[in-house]
Amino acid sequence: MVTGVGRTIGIGAGIASQLATSGWNVAFTYWTPYDRRMAWGVEQGGTEAITRELTGRGADTAAVEADLTDPDAPARVFDEVERRLGAVTALVMCHCESVDSGLLDTTVESFDRHFAVNTRATWLLIREYGRRFTGVPGTGRVISLTSDHTVGNLPYGASKGALDRITLAAARELAHLGVTANAVNPGPVDTGWMSDEGREDLIRQTPLNRLGVPQDTANLVDFLCSPRGQWINGQLLMSNGGLA
Repeated sequence: MVTGVGRTIGIGAGIASQLATSGWNVAFTYWTPYDRRMAWGVEQGGTEAITRELTGRGADTAAVEADLTDPDAPARVFDEVERRLGAVTALVMCHCESVDSGLLDTTVESFDRHFAVNTRATWLLIREYGRRFTGVPGTGRVISLTSDHTVGNLPYGASKGALDRITLAAARELAHLGVTANAVNPGPVDTGWMSDEGREDLIRQTPLNRLGVPQDTANLVDFLCSPRGQWINGQLLMSNGGLA
């Protein structure tokens, strides 16, 4: 199950596509009202296009709309996914709330929304996964996407920092299930939110002289979900092309 797969150019969609290519069945969540609030807007037909992409790669798939500010949503998501596809083996969390604001202008409402989505929902999804996991020990995977961008984006970065700790705790607390847990920091990936100036600045700061693309993150997540990635556990992994 991959959360936060709302747009075809997003990291979540790239991860879902790669996992489908590797033989996984893929359930995914989306929440259109978030995209509607953001500058890029809603991608009409995006969910349907992602579903067709995954099906075309041989995956059984299920799309579940979920407002992760609702603390009851994670359990409902798992209920629906289990009904349609069976038990969840790997949980990959790409969902986020990300609205720029700093120390002096962040509102309490925005702060609480970021922590509800990025932190509390992550905990509740992992908790639901741990309570329900019945797979063969060694096959279970928990992966979250994180960020260290806090300056000028206080509630996002702070809530992602808490997400890190929750995810890494799962490596110990779910060890009896044979589940691994890792957080991946993909660095800045241009999925439509960057200005031309910001894009050029980040390229200059990256030794490989390019921006990250969703496939870069998808390749790492695919490896972590595979049997070859089993020994990587309890790690915060930087996957950013060497960006300082």
